[in-house]
Amino acid sequence: MKTLLRLRLFLLLLVLPGLAQRAAAQSATATGSILDAAGQPLAFATAVLLQLPDSTIANSQTTTEQGGYAFTSIKPGRYCVKALLMSYASARSAAFVVGKEAVTVPALRLAPAATALQEVTVTGTTPILELHADRTVLNVERLNTAGETALEILKKAPGVTLDKDDNIVYRGSTGVNVLIDGKLTYMSGAALSNYLKSLPASAISQIELLPNPPASLDAAGTAGVLNIKLRRSQRPGLSGTYNLGLGQGRYEKSWAGTNLSYNVGKVRLFARLDGGRYNSFNRLTMIRTIRDSLFNQENVWRPLMYAGTYATGADVALTARQSIGLQLRGGLTITDAVRTSNSVTTDAAGNPGGRRQMTNPETSNNNNLALNGYYRFALDSTGRELSADLDYVHYASASNQSFRNLVFAAGSEEGRPAEQLRSAASSETTIRAAKIDYVHPFAGTKWRAETGAKTSWVTSRSAIQFDKLAGSEWLLDALRTNQFQYDEHISAGYLSVNTSYGRLELKAGLRGELTQTSGHSATTGEQVDRRYFQLFPSAFASYKITEQDQVSASVSRRITRPNYQSLNPFLNYSDFYTAQQGNPFLAPSLSQSFVFNYLHKDFQILSLSYLHETNSVNPIVTQNDVTKVSTSTPQNLAQASTLTLSSGGHTDITKWWGVDNQLSGSYTQVATQVENQAVRLASYSWEASSNHTFVLPRSYKLTVSGEYSSPAVQGLYQAKASGSVNLGLKKQIWAERASFSLRVSDVFNTSRFRSTLQYNNVNQTWNNQWESRRLTLAFTCKIGSGKTQARHAAASTEEEVRVGN
Repeated sequence: MKTLLRLRLFLLLLVLPGLAQRAAAQSATATGSILDAAGQPLAFATAVLLQLPDSTIANSQTTTEQGGYAFTSIKPGRYCVKALLMSYASARSAAFVVGKEAVTVPALRLAPAATALQEVTVTGTTPILELHADRTVLNVERLNTAGETALEILKKAPGVTLDKDDNIVYRGSTGVNVLIDGKLTYMSGAALSNYLKSLPASAISQIELLPNPPASLDAAGTAGVLNIKLRRSQRPGLSGTYNLGLGQGRYEKSWAGTNLSYNVGKVRLFARLDGGRYNSFNRLTMIRTIRDSLFNQENVWRPLMYAGTYATGADVALTARQSIGLQLRGGLTITDAVRTSNSVTTDAAGNPGGRRQMTNPETSNNNNLALNGYYRFALDSTGRELSADLDYVHYASASNQSFRNLVFAAGSEEGRPAEQLRSAASSETTIRAAKIDYVHPFAGTKWRAETGAKTSWVTSRSAIQFDKLAGSEWLLDALRTNQFQYDEHISAGYLSVNTSYGRLELKAGLRGELTQTSGHSATTGEQVDRRYFQLFPSAFASYKITEQDQVSASVSRRITRPNYQSLNPFLNYSDFYTAQQGNPFLAPSLSQSFVFNYLHKDFQILSLSYLHETNSVNPIVTQNDVTKVSTSTPQNLAQASTLTLSSGGHTDITKWWGVDNQLSGSYTQVATQVENQAVRLASYSWEASSNHTFVLPRSYKLTVSGEYSSPAVQGLYQAKASGSVNLGLKKQIWAERASFSLRVSDVFNTSRFRSTLQYNNVNQTWNNQWESRRLTLAFTCKIGSGKTQARHAAASTEEEVRVGN
């Protein structure tokens, strides 16, 4: 695989100069930005390139979040750019001449329109998946997400799955970094899962998947980056939505929320508040073979969760070129849960050998808070920009559990009390980070450079106390009680350059990160200190063969550091025979990644992805044949590789029937050592998904979707096949200002995690089932005059008609 990757990169480097010389002689590039009257960037505005003198439409596109646009492959001639955005008056640039050199168009400023233009309807429809040279975008607004959470929506993104512990798996690896609106969450593992479970899908606008992110982003995430973009209106004045819903699986659920924006003059304010009550259910069945005995175990988990998330912030334009902003977001989750476990033992002949029963009531709360402040300074009109960000993140959790064990002799219905335990655990993590970035376009050329630096400091403190019942008195269990503290300091710097030659775009970057960590267990006396420096190169190339065909390639080296709790050596029990323990000796995992894409009319004809990881962190189960206890501990695997071939995109069958299809096949292999014995797993697997949207009369919309995953290797687990079929119906009312959504998830109740573990003396089968089949009813209503700003296709028919008016 390494030889194949190097050969592809070598061939790519050979052909790029020739392509560049050919493309440079044919066309040029025009770039610019669209701002509001206060000088703030307008995201998702439409920039239209008009050829003079007859104002023929040469091209059009939607602006980025920074308000920028870039037209490539422009033939020589005279042009101007027209800017359009709902509820704003249009603006047109002065005429300019395109030759062989790049052109920078002065920024266009849009003033609020005198009327809301409520009668104008944009007819273009954004596909569920947008495929770009460096990323794939899932437009969540196109989905019927009634009653779903952010974690559930992530599973709909191509290449994303969840493991048995709800950890996010991307491109076959748990080494993925998750951003919210381009900013690090600084959460992973259970902390990240809990936050995403409390964040409703209705708050999400898009999910971006970046398998090879640029050097300006942190190098964390061996498999890449997922960026969750939340809804936020660009309209002037007050606008937004509120929603409420009810759901029924095995048990009931309810939720409500609001998302508001107030944009006036030089100030933009936003606020989001969501809350819900979720009564849930989970059943885990495990069958374990230990020597000649069979352990048949069933764990039932009944959590009742009260969850709330919030976000608020302000952006202020100090001058025409300077702006500052402040954002606050957080969440609180309170859970009361009861876990019951029943384990039946039989010998080789099938004779019962007794059973154990455990009741485990638990109360827990998790809260997080993140504060971000930023400063932006556009140094001039050529695109030079200086920016700075400050982050403060605090995460805390606490839980209290009781472990009530009963032992039953074979054939007896009367149990005797076994070991009775109780525990109190707490964890607190604080992150402080600061970064500065500078963008410098070189005047008169197509070259652009970016550079910056970042520093972060993390402190994590955890404590757990176990008590054991002795007679009628609770005594401290010193062997299970522990305290752990972890400190991490990362200093980073990067430099990247990019340029274009007609239809060819090139970008390369180099990031360096110095990491210093210290982990200390007060009870055991274990002390682990690490200090290492790593370089992370990345390169990107994109070539537009024709107006409808484009190829791109990217390569990068990345890192995943162990999450803070996986380093914690605490021992936790989920039942009498099953435990989890952290590993303070975990090393960071490193990866090499290559991606090649071929797009035709925004349809991904071919995507080839290769990911090779060393020291990837995965849970390893070890088994004590004497005590019969299985302990799951995160450990570094020697190496893991995944090669994936995929294809998919959007197709309009008719005007009223649109289809989004995805099909991918992968080959995964894992090789490592477990307890000094070699373990090697390999498998071919495939995944498919299909989403059909039917536009019906009387403002109804019907969605039918399904997904299937074949058996596959996940770490040392051999996961079995799973799939689901979903139905949804949406009705728009009040001139499309409100809607009702009805959804049935997993109609046939087939979505579950099933797997086997077979290596050394471990032989286990898992079957994890949750409330995947649910009926939900949701109501959503828009607030403010006119329609809330939504993203549509840049070249829709209605927009082109408006250009000529």
